[in-house]
Amino acid sequence: MQNPDVATAVLGQLRALGVQLYLDDFGTGYSSLSYLHRFPVNALKIDRSFISTLTDDCEQPAIVESIVGLARSVGANVIAEGIETSEQLERLQQLGCGFGQGFFFSRPVPPEKAEALILEPILTPVPSGAF
Repeated sequence: MQNPDVATAVLGQLRALGVQLYLDDFGTGYSSLSYLHRFPVNALKIDRSFISTLTDDCEQPAIVESIVGLARSVGANVIAEGIETSEQLERLQQLGCGFGQGFFFSRPVPPEKAEALILEPILTPVPSGAF
């Protein structure tokens, strides 16, 4: 981040090789709007601190909604980090967030369990429009 021109060039080369680039913890720290404009990212990962505020009594999830809009404007996907409840999942779907991760889906598992989960056929169909 100390040399954005070099970072932009390297990221462009990686993307040309087919590497997907995700901007992690968007909305905090170094994940600023200037990087969104300059770097060729495929997806923004919304920091979990914003997801934790998505509850029924949250009338206007403005920050999450804004991040989803920003991602769309630059042609990037959105991944929500830290989804823990079905309520959060529903709100994110309503806002147009297409991907998510968090304890709602699975707690951390050891490598051998992760491999088994990946190889296991999906027995329950995922509803249309869901993650």
